[in-house]
Amino acid sequence: MRLLLDSCVWGDEEILARALAEGRVLVTLDKDFGELAVVRKLPHAGIVRLVGLPAVQQADVTLHVVQLHGADLATGAIVTAEAGRLRVRLPTGA
Repeated sequence: MRLLLDSCVWGDEEILARALAEGRVLVTLDKDFGELAVVRKLPHAGIVRLVGLPAVQQADVTLHVVQLHGADLATGAIVTAEAGRLRVRLPTGA
């Protein structure tokens, strides 16, 4: 599985489009990507959102999410990871 790490710079639509074009799951701290994907229905190749996790834990949590939900992400799921909690939003029709 290929990932694109969001560096939290301006251009969310362009970043989401680039991740899709390259077949990469987007890993981000930014909640705006969920709005783009859910409310505006922009296509994507999967999103992992990390919420309130210290930087030192983010790589390990991302790896854990990919191991547990890689198949879901490959279908375009959005996985939100918080301390002690994972939420998976499957794409409509999945």
